[in-house]
Amino acid sequence: MKRVIYLILIIAGFWLGIELITRLIIEILWFQEVGYLSSFLKRLLCQLILFIGVTGISASFLFVNLHFAHKYKWHSIPESLPKKYPHLKPIKDTRLTPQSISFRLPWLLFFVVICYLIAGVMLFYYSQLAFEVWTPKFNLANVNPPVLLFEGLNWFWNLIPSLPQNLLKLGAFSAIIFILFLKAELWITTIAGILSLLFGLIFAGNWTNVFKYLNSTPFKEFDPQFSKDVGFYVFTLPISEWLFLWLAGLIIYGVVTVSITYLLSGNSLSEGKFPGFSRPQLRHLYGLWGAVMAILVWRHILNRYELLYSSRGVIYGAGYTDIHVQQYVEIGLGIIAGLSAFWLFFKSISGASKPKLNPYYSRSKLKKISYHTAKTWYKLPFYLWFIILYLFVLIMGQFSSLFIQMLVVQPNELARERPYIARSINYTRAGFDLDKINAKIFDPEGVLTAEDIRNNALTIENIRLWDTQPLLQTNRQLQQIRLYYKFLSAEIDRYLMKTASTDQNDPFVPDTEPKTNDPNLINTTTEKQQVIIAARELDYEEVPDTAKTWVNEHLVYTHGYGFTLSPVNLVAEGGLPYYFVRDIGTSTDEGALQTSSEFIQYSIPITKPRIYFGQLTNTYVMTPTSVQEFDFPSGEENVYNTYDGAGGIQVGSWWRRGLFAIYLKDWQMLFTTDFLPDTKLLFRRQIDERIRTIAPFLQYDQNPYLVVADIGDTPPSGIKNTLYWIVDAYTISDRYPYSDPGENQYNYIRNSVKVVIDAYNGDVKFYIADPSDPIIKTWSKVFPAMFRSLDEMPINLRTHIRYPEDFFSAQSEQLLIYHMTDPQVFYNREDQWQIPREIYGNKTQSVAPYYLIMRLPEETQEEFILLHPYTPRSRPNLIGWLAGRSDGEQYGKLLLYLFPKQRLIYGSNQIEALINQDPAISQQISLWNREGSSVLQGNLLVIPIEQSLLYVEPLYLVAEENSVPTLARVIVFYENQIVMAPRLEEALTAIFEPEQSSTPAIIRPVEGL
Repeated sequence: MKRVIYLILIIAGFWLGIELITRLIIEILWFQEVGYLSSFLKRLLCQLILFIGVTGISASFLFVNLHFAHKYKWHSIPESLPKKYPHLKPIKDTRLTPQSISFRLPWLLFFVVICYLIAGVMLFYYSQLAFEVWTPKFNLANVNPPVLLFEGLNWFWNLIPSLPQNLLKLGAFSAIIFILFLKAELWITTIAGILSLLFGLIFAGNWTNVFKYLNSTPFKEFDPQFSKDVGFYVFTLPISEWLFLWLAGLIIYGVVTVSITYLLSGNSLSEGKFPGFSRPQLRHLYGLWGAVMAILVWRHILNRYELLYSSRGVIYGAGYTDIHVQQYVEIGLGIIAGLSAFWLFFKSISGASKPKLNPYYSRSKLKKISYHTAKTWYKLPFYLWFIILYLFVLIMGQFSSLFIQMLVVQPNELARERPYIARSINYTRAGFDLDKINAKIFDPEGVLTAEDIRNNALTIENIRLWDTQPLLQTNRQLQQIRLYYKFLSAEIDRYLMKTASTDQNDPFVPDTEPKTNDPNLINTTTEKQQVIIAARELDYEEVPDTAKTWVNEHLVYTHGYGFTLSPVNLVAEGGLPYYFVRDIGTSTDEGALQTSSEFIQYSIPITKPRIYFGQLTNTYVMTPTSVQEFDFPSGEENVYNTYDGAGGIQVGSWWRRGLFAIYLKDWQMLFTTDFLPDTKLLFRRQIDERIRTIAPFLQYDQNPYLVVADIGDTPPSGIKNTLYWIVDAYTISDRYPYSDPGENQYNYIRNSVKVVIDAYNGDVKFYIADPSDPIIKTWSKVFPAMFRSLDEMPINLRTHIRYPEDFFSAQSEQLLIYHMTDPQVFYNREDQWQIPREIYGNKTQSVAPYYLIMRLPEETQEEFILLHPYTPRSRPNLIGWLAGRSDGEQYGKLLLYLFPKQRLIYGSNQIEALINQDPAISQQISLWNREGSSVLQGNLLVIPIEQSLLYVEPLYLVAEENSVPTLARVIVFYENQIVMAPRLEEALTAIFEPEQSSTPAIIRPVEGL
């Protein structure tokens, strides 16, 4: 049987070795392909050093202690020699006699079970922690750092009530305790080895914290309490917490293993009693308990700094009670723990102790001694005084904090907490980069004229009538072409478009055919146009089941093709979206995308728009092979192609085939005859996975967007690509002192990096967008070859960077409270804001930030901005709006425009109410809803123009049969008028030039709500 077990272990070890070597070689090949091999090797070396070092130290500590425990343990229970053999003298060698009180079976079982429970909980806890470290969550909506920070010892207590709700955890925990009872000596040794490996894995997974600590950059900002640079909290404190977590677990398990070994020695369970600890055993335990108390000193030092993240009281961070009570409790507990550690180490080294009880005393003598000890309680062992004093200070500290908070702080809260409220306001604003907001007064005058509308033509022409949701629905009906094509998302961007320089029906379509193909010789002008772009990707999951073969999955269906580009403000016949770019195939080129005019061809550099790297490219593919790839459909036929880009890893040789077959668990790679000598494997094509694998220490935005740009270079393959993905990346921390995270799991965030991914070749480049951020400075020290300056980004790509929505949303939500900088106003919440509500479709939702092209007040030209309005918490009227700038030198700046509080400025809710209460408009909507269709109310946009506000809401009509949304009407609200018209231009004419309005429009005066 043992031979079979050994054979299984050898085979398993051999297979594991093959897996690890294979993965290492594949990772090296992949990182070499993407150009970040040096970064990977540096990371790998750090992880190996951490794993080997921490595992080695942990194993050495535990096994050395186990060795001494086995050396000093009882091999048999010592007998009372004078009682059995009166002629023999008592043994005077105290190393062989008990030097502590003995206890019988009930107490022995109690202590053993406690030790088993601690061992089981520790194994369970550190296993779960290792799993969390190696499987991080990256979703920005609920951002966690790549390595979760120490949660505190409360986990042990929180685990107990959660066990009954999770049968798997309960079963695993029970199994650990059961096997310990079966053969304790074997299993405590086994658990020691497992824990050593887990400690190594946890620290290897914490390579990010280690690198940040070793390469830390000062923030040159200091916390207001301890006057330490913020870099200490962001870079040093996290690694200190992880070190404590490791050392505390290591030492506590050392105490547990040694205690179990001593308690179970000499067949104590079967004998039904434990004789007590000998002097060597006591010295050993004194040393370990001294280490426990020393690590407890460290814990109290860390607790003092962590008061800056306290949630006690009305603010985030250390308040009055934390500063005046709790920090002194931590200091006192640390001193007591330190003195206790010193005394225990002294006892361990010197061994100075006198036996309190002689095991050879008679029972009557022992009873007298016990009675005398009870009467002289003040003569307790010295170490018990430390424990009693520590517990007394701990309990009194908790009660003192509670009483001070209730009796001193709360009755005079504002006066007591005022300086700490100011701290929280200032540091929260700094953590979320709100302290750089430029606030201005915006007083709507309501005096817009037709001349003002003409002077702001670019703003008017870029008012978004098409939301991304109805456009995607239309794309999926009209532009997917085949079932396996899919438009996953649509994003807002802006492009410089060549347009006719004279007045025409459509400025993007020349009235006459140009006589030359040279755009420079055509009478045109260039202007900024806001558009919605959506990539047409191939979703293999939508391929019919009968066609899902290995060849089709990996050799044929390899890429998506093309995109749609729609102006946000134009409408085609029948109320459908107007497309600048659509379909596949033209009369002259079956692989070209159709454009609406020559002007679009001049403005948008469209080549062969193949998407090998995207959001839906989840499969790995091999190309070129003897099987041609599906390129795009042409009528009833398909057109085929062979990849000739720069991406991929050569797999033509047999040894590489074998490596990838093991790595991918795809054995058909070994037997296919379709490979060629230059066949390459393209994997990790999903852009999110691709960039996270290269730089897992960054957090990434949830909305990658496609950009069409000619960056001027030609790759070695000679095939020019113009499709690129841009992803915003963030540096975050939850250790910024006094910064309130709100609903987030971070309290510091910067949009420090822009990532560009070539959709055809797979190249990935990281550009630093915020060089002032100390965290990205630190990562630049760690990986100097990874990051480039934003100035190095090609200009045709740089014109498409935008203020990211996720970052803006986080800032916008914090600003709801933290625009109040006066502590008294903040405390009373006198001016708290909220995000306005709107009706979208038939449901009420919060107004999301939206992009606009507009001219900001006091500016001379239009910009691409991200805008978010606010309302007071208790009222629905507008109180202000926040603008994030995206163009040129203004990129990344925030402007806050505040409305006068003494004036009523209609908010989104009020405008929606006016629209739905208007009898003519509501009657028309009800009529449409009864005729086999439904009305979808689009996003209500608040458009600042000059010193006035214009409200615009599109209405879409969705037929029940085909679900293709069409733009039915546009509702415009200005001052005291609501207008509903078929087109935006008609609605504006009806308001500002009613005498020239010749189209039917509903015009209603508004007197109020």
